[in-house]
Amino acid sequence: MRSTLIAICVGGLLVASAATTPAMAATVAPPPPSPAQTTTAAASIDNLAPTPPMGWNSWNKFGCDINEALIRETADALVSSGMRDAGYEYVNIDDCWMAPERDAQGRLQPDPVRFPNGIAALADYVHALGLKLGIYSSAGTATCQGLPASLGYEMVDAQSWADWGVDYLKYDNCNNQGVPALERYQAMGDALAATGRPIVYSLCEWGANAPWLWGDEVGGDLWRTTGDISDNWGSVMSLLDSQVGLQSYSGPNAWNDPDMLEVGNGGMTSTEYRAHMSLWALLNAPLIAGNDLRTMDAETLSMLTNAAVVGVNQDWGGEQGSIRRDDGDAEVWAKPMSDGSVAVVLLNRGDGPAMIATDAKEIGLAKSAAYSVSDVWAETTASSSGVVRANVASHGAAMYIVAAGTGRHSTPAVTLGTELPVYFAGGQSATLTTNVYNDGTTAVENLTVELQAPDGWSVSPMQTSRDSLAPKQAWTAQWTLTADGTAALGETQFPVQARWTWRETSATVNASAVTTVVEPIPAGDHFLSDLNFVRSTNAWGPVERDQTNGEQGQADGKVLTIAGTAYAKGLGVHAPSVVTYFAGGSCTQVSAQVGVDDETGNRGSVAFEVWGDGALLASSGVVTGGQPAVPLTAAVTGVDVLELRATDGGDGMNYDHADWADARITC
Repeated sequence: MRSTLIAICVGGLLVASAATTPAMAATVAPPPPSPAQTTTAAASIDNLAPTPPMGWNSWNKFGCDINEALIRETADALVSSGMRDAGYEYVNIDDCWMAPERDAQGRLQPDPVRFPNGIAALADYVHALGLKLGIYSSAGTATCQGLPASLGYEMVDAQSWADWGVDYLKYDNCNNQGVPALERYQAMGDALAATGRPIVYSLCEWGANAPWLWGDEVGGDLWRTTGDISDNWGSVMSLLDSQVGLQSYSGPNAWNDPDMLEVGNGGMTSTEYRAHMSLWALLNAPLIAGNDLRTMDAETLSMLTNAAVVGVNQDWGGEQGSIRRDDGDAEVWAKPMSDGSVAVVLLNRGDGPAMIATDAKEIGLAKSAAYSVSDVWAETTASSSGVVRANVASHGAAMYIVAAGTGRHSTPAVTLGTELPVYFAGGQSATLTTNVYNDGTTAVENLTVELQAPDGWSVSPMQTSRDSLAPKQAWTAQWTLTADGTAALGETQFPVQARWTWRETSATVNASAVTTVVEPIPAGDHFLSDLNFVRSTNAWGPVERDQTNGEQGQADGKVLTIAGTAYAKGLGVHAPSVVTYFAGGSCTQVSAQVGVDDETGNRGSVAFEVWGDGALLASSGVVTGGQPAVPLTAAVTGVDVLELRATDGGDGMNYDHADWADARITC
């Protein structure tokens, strides 16, 4: 026995711990396949993932809390829910399925308590339901949870899985002993091929050595381009950013994998989950659900099984989705479809609703007199003269399929947008602007816009109207909102509806203006950890007050410590992170001692930034683990919205436990 370093790849973190594992064993070769077996295997193995794999994996929801009953019940739920019929076919068991020791012949064994009937019996059960079974190991001496893994045992393990009837292997990167990735993943690719059984090969290499450049060569059908996903908006956006520029490396039987779906796990809003699903579909990412299928609600099921969204994911038009325009918080993503149409996602990463538009030329469609614009979530189709526009909710995405030369006989594409300050001090008045756009090819008539206000607010005027709105034209109306002193603190919505007629047919479109009623920071000197956030996003867990963000596998609550210096006050975050305050123009200065917390073991890199009303006011530059705290001060006179941003330093989010130590504001 010897001590080795286990790097646990969970939730976007890599955390080192000591564990004792058997020494690397010599490869045990199975009997060679016959020539007939080899020919048959080669033909089937070459086309195992012509479309992105779809299925379920145990890790995101259950971690190591798995057993035979859970896998059987999940397989049953895949069938009864309709997910199997929607295309989800793999039931994948992640880490912790194996016994702590190999048997006397050096073979992996299922944990006798968790899986008393063995993996072969489970595979039979899953196959009888018309599904396929997946399993997990690591290209190292131990899995991420310290159980026996496959480095040096490739041939014997691959044969075991083939004998059991396994159809899919997720092959992780923990405890790899520094052996080159290409060598380790090639060995398992060869071993899988030698079994003669078609087993989908998923390289969970975390993108550490650019597997998109060599994954196909080692027999991979898909490869992770990122670290692990976490169930929060910051993590999803970080993984999305890492897909930029990789579109040319993806295609049938060779898919980029930005990690599994978190839809339905509870850490994000429905709006955020819908955006997550839309983007993963557009990226032709493997759709591997990670929630509890046995108890999911109807909304989660409808997101996972939306036929149009799944159709975009499974369709290959020559290139996975890619970003076409980046305007900061507003982004345009698109991907060609095999029928000549284009799938489009309009993404809003900002804190308030945003009107986002693109056009046929930008998304790659030829010039045409008319286009059909099909909203895949609303299941509606409209006619456009070439513009694709949506009023997109905060942290939301609108998704369309746009086709040229059609749509002339559909209702014109009319979009309603709103503009309202994101934050609103109670007792004041504000102007709400509504914009109605007719992007269709014909006019609409009898247009009326009506605004509703909740208790504690008055609106003037109540509604406004005009006789018609010509094609390719817009109409703007403004409203005065006044809080009478009883308006509730927190997020407030103002529903808006536009009504019109087209060819004697009535139509409506709805929107919602959203603001957050806040109290400005009171006068005086304050620790920021003692004040209320108006918003926060964090790559792992919540933003912590006066303690660290926490090490994976341990509870939060450590003292903030940078290069040996402890701080009683401050914010503990995990980059990428944004903590937002409403200063209300009454504050003058923010200061902090910033750095990477010592709990990372001198690893990680973070850049700390102070933003005011959308402008960068001060930056620390990249700060690395073990480096002394960097003093950061920013003048914030006149600033309404103050943001403390921690970025990943440009090298990914692993170990980025960031401290805003001794953070103060003067107002």
